[in-house]
Amino acid sequence: MQVGILTVSDRGARGEYEDRSGPLLAEIVQRDTPWPVSHQDIVPDEQALIANKLIEWCNAGVNLILTSGGTGFAPRDITPEATKSVIERETPGIAEALRAESLKITRHAMLSRAVAGIRGQTLIINLPGSPKAVRENMDVLLPILPHALELLTEAPNSESQHRQV
Repeated sequence: MQVGILTVSDRGARGEYEDRSGPLLAEIVQRDTPWPVSHQDIVPDEQALIANKLIEWCNAGVNLILTSGGTGFAPRDITPEATKSVIERETPGIAEALRAESLKITRHAMLSRAVAGIRGQTLIINLPGSPKAVRENMDVLLPILPHALELLTEAPNSESQHRQV
């Protein structure tokens, strides 16, 4: 399994702001999973740039892409639109669970437009840009990710092959 972490931030991409969410995501993944962070980058809030990076990483065999930032109401927050433009199947339960758990902490969670979905054998999940929210969301995600990625990357018919053994 390979993990990609994509921070979406105009100011961060210009070097005007230190990205804290991307490094925090990398730290959590490296500490709490057996998977390497093979790809990490920061891009501005430009739909084509975000979509192209997601496609590039999917094509490179990244199994899990976590995005951080660009999920709110601001006019330049377009990470969900970029994600929707590249995924083949939505996974609404993931985004719903993240919002439901976040609502227990802050009412502002209902302002999240984050989405999650699948492209090929890659699971893409949008997370907020705040380090605090990233940590809270990862607490929700970590228990389900191993099973989700196992299902996603399982070879066709391997379940029936297991049953025949």
